[in-house]
Amino acid sequence: MLDTHMVVWLAQDYQRISPKAQAAIAEEREKECGIAVSDITLFEIALLASRGRVIFRPDVGTTLSEVERQFIVLPVTAKIALQAFHLPTSYPNDPADRIIGATALVEGLTLVTADAQIRKSRAIPTIW
Repeated sequence: MLDTHMVVWLAQDYQRISPKAQAAIAEEREKECGIAVSDITLFEIALLASRGRVIFRPDVGTTLSEVERQFIVLPVTAKIALQAFHLPTSYPNDPADRIIGATALVEGLTLVTADAQIRKSRAIPTIW
């Protein structure tokens, strides 16, 4: 499963992704079973664009459609919503990070993330 910044970096800044993360992504792509993202990633991408923090070509709507086409978009379920509140205090308090982490836990997935605070919390399996 990819954290939001990983989706953006795959599209625009591939060299920022660590070799280990690149290898894990390539391995999953070879299996052809799909790579997951949380549905909140779509919101975060739209938010980044609306704030001018990232410019998507040709536009953010096209980018969001491509994310839906290229990844398995996992919805927030009741179980995920509850799990988000049961992550330890060492896990980031950002609601999107909590939903992404809870989704990874509930779905039994490893999160590919550069986020040091998420990795340091050891609350979920990560690759970086």
